[in-house]
Amino acid sequence: MSMIKTPEEIEALREGGVLLSRTLAEIRKACVAGATSEELDAIAIKRFAEAGAKPSFLGYKIDKDGSPFPGALCVSINDEVVHGLPIPARVIKEGDVVGLDIGVWYKGLCTDMATTVIVGKTDEKTRKLVEDTRESLVLALKEVRAGKFIHDISNAIDDYLTPKGYGIVRDLVGHGVGHAVHEEPQIPHYRDRRAPRVKLETGMVLAIEPMITLGDWHVYMKDDEWTIATDDGSTSAHFEVTVAVTDEGYELITPWPDLS
Repeated sequence: MSMIKTPEEIEALREGGVLLSRTLAEIRKACVAGATSEELDAIAIKRFAEAGAKPSFLGYKIDKDGSPFPGALCVSINDEVVHGLPIPARVIKEGDVVGLDIGVWYKGLCTDMATTVIVGKTDEKTRKLVEDTRESLVLALKEVRAGKFIHDISNAIDDYLTPKGYGIVRDLVGHGVGHAVHEEPQIPHYRDRRAPRVKLETGMVLAIEPMITLGDWHVYMKDDEWTIATDDGSTSAHFEVTVAVTDEGYELITPWPDLS
């Protein structure tokens, strides 16, 4: 499976990315107190079907013996880092911090993205967590261009967040995307001297997704065999975009949904 996408594939990814971002922007607006996770999931399923696209998470298995993911949208609340189940329905409450992670197959290619929503009011510490997690991704993108390395992305996130005292989740990483939901290369969001040196090349398509906590970085999997949560119960935030590497920098394949 090639890490390099052709210009024609990148054009299809671009179209799928716009669909994905537009759908996630709609879900963000619907993520209010009293809404249910199932209702949010239904928006994704409906919008993808209207566009002739397919959710990349629905029915996805980590391995052949694993349980299939039951929705199109991951809804992770408060201490849940990623892969929170949208079904059965859970009610979103005032003050919740909700991670929304979504992927789509469009014209045979896959894009992936995530955002975090603060529902109503929260404390300053939680607000800063969400803001700083997003900013770490903005800074990471400045390191994306042909000739740079994956560890330049990782180091930019670590250098910004670690001095602020956050936990950077280490058991989950960003990844290549396009031909499959998860491809090489893996993209740690912290300094990892054991990671292989991977040079960025024009045509690579990457999903960069820092997952950050107010406490320790350690996580565990809940009994549902999908939801990953913080060991210490601390709140988590998660942002993700898909980008294509270019000679000069990058192209944002999935526009920021909170700027729509």
